[in-house]
Amino acid sequence: MGDPRKQRKKYNTPRHPWEAERIKEERELMKEYGLKNKKEVWKMNSMLKHIKKQTKDLISRRGTPKAEEDEKMFLAKLAKLNLINAGAKIEDVLDLHIKDVLERRLQTQMIRKGLAKTIKQARQFIVHGHVMVNGKKIDVPSYIVSSKEENTIEFSPKSALADEEHPERSNKQVVQEEAKDKEGGEE
Repeated sequence: MGDPRKQRKKYNTPRHPWEAERIKEERELMKEYGLKNKKEVWKMNSMLKHIKKQTKDLISRRGTPKAEEDEKMFLAKLAKLNLINAGAKIEDVLDLHIKDVLERRLQTQMIRKGLAKTIKQARQFIVHGHVMVNGKKIDVPSYIVSSKEENTIEFSPKSALADEEHPERSNKQVVQEEAKDKEGGEE
């Protein structure tokens, strides 16, 4: 459609700026998922609200000729993003939470795969251009990784981090041992 005349934000801010409960939840999410600021929480929350709005619209249109086809396409899209299971019903989409969406971010996926020691380090690797997904360099930590792309996350061949012996690169075994030590220490 051409070049947009005005860039528009892709998120909605909270209705009330000083809700203690919401602020506490946002801080916990920022810490757990290594988010830079609350704007990133709001973007993911807006994405989730948009998905739920589409779901409610599809549920209300049941019985119309095109509704069943649209419903199948929508569920296939969410299954491709690995937000729901392949055999899920449209009502299951309403059970999604913001943590489900945050788990699909590239930054989080790097930690889950053991390619970085900490969530902040994963963000740094991505922003500095060391990470490739499906053969393409991605420098956006909030990139939503689809189920097909999940196994193609790797370090760029030109990056020094591509070498497994690099001191900043974590080994999956070390990450798993640290997780076991944390679980044992908490009990």
